[in-house]
Amino acid sequence: MKKAGAEVRRAAVAAMTSVTDRRRLLDVALARATAELDPPERARAGRLATGALRWAGRSDRMLGPFLKRLPEDPVMNLLRLAVFEMFVEHSPAHAVVDQSVSLAPRGKTGLVNAVLRNVLRRGTDWNGLPLPSLPKWLRRRLVAAWGRDAVVAMEAEFAAGPMLDLTLRDSGDEESWAKRLGASLRPDGGIRVPKGLQVSGLQGYADGAWWVQDAGAAVAARVLDARSGESVLDLCCAPGGKTLQLAASGAAVTALDVSKERMARVAENLARTGLTATCVVADALNWTSQGTFDAVLVDAPCSGTGTLRRHPDLVFVRDGSGIDELAGLQAQLIDRALVALRPGGRLVFCTCSLLPEEGEDQVASALSRHSDISIAVPVGDWIDTRWRTPDGMLRIRPDHWRNEGGIDGFFVACLEKRP
Repeated sequence: MKKAGAEVRRAAVAAMTSVTDRRRLLDVALARATAELDPPERARAGRLATGALRWAGRSDRMLGPFLKRLPEDPVMNLLRLAVFEMFVEHSPAHAVVDQSVSLAPRGKTGLVNAVLRNVLRRGTDWNGLPLPSLPKWLRRRLVAAWGRDAVVAMEAEFAAGPMLDLTLRDSGDEESWAKRLGASLRPDGGIRVPKGLQVSGLQGYADGAWWVQDAGAAVAARVLDARSGESVLDLCCAPGGKTLQLAASGAAVTALDVSKERMARVAENLARTGLTATCVVADALNWTSQGTFDAVLVDAPCSGTGTLRRHPDLVFVRDGSGIDELAGLQAQLIDRALVALRPGGRLVFCTCSLLPEEGEDQVASALSRHSDISIAVPVGDWIDTRWRTPDGMLRIRPDHWRNEGGIDGFFVACLEKRP
């Protein structure tokens, strides 16, 4: 294998170890581990690290019989990466073993060589092993909320990984773009592109005709239904997919986020698509607008448990602590958003969480605190009936589209402020 291939794998293992040992988010770990690589190599390292972490549970079952004790994280992650490459990516086994041995830390080359050759010699049926399961703290909560069968179906979606969904700048031309890109139309009318394609090389990317956005992530802005000329506030807006949706409607959008770095990405996406919004770097809890808005979108920080199919690192990084603090922050953001909302306006609250305390319970609490708001039932034939809750909100689970390629988990509620 080329030397570049070795450096890509070295970076992937380093990023994985930052996740499993230091509990860093994979995006942060990859930025550090791949800083010296060229863009294609960085992308490859990211795909390897993400895939190996996604399948770590099954890899560990395959490796377990040949390990008397778990090795330190760098060695374990090197073994996980090798198993992923051989059994998921179907890379040539001899090349993967040789490369893995060459990357092993001093004193561990014999272990890596023996374990991987024993794995191949045993001939275990990879597809016959159980799918990776959720960590116990999360599985218990989700089973209590949605039932065991639903959680098993969600675990299958998490293992399958995400599809590539696109949102058009100019809606209404989805069928034409689907034909041009060799894509399919989703049940909600959006575009789903086959896996494995290079995004920046697709027709329309350079022209800003579309942006990558999971179908679940696109729901909140569609529910808000911003109209031309309206003033709209997008709180906690980065990385900006919802901001682009709102701006494409013709609304006057104010996009706010506390992170200067993440807001720079929003500005880049706006420039590429030719859309405009007023970008503000500020803490939403301390920022005060000069006037009120016709509509406010609050995409609140949350546990991210609905996005495990694209962020498998969260299984290693999260342990269930801090959710009460996140729920408290979400409540504060709703309260601040209502201050910025004019009477008669609408507020959409959403989280990419599967936990009721970051969704249904949060809205129930807001209704008890504010007598001047009520739930507005979203309308549109694009809304899947499986998403609707009895009290007029949307609860999107990854298993709802199990036969359509999956979807990220989201909670979305629209609240109206009485005149």
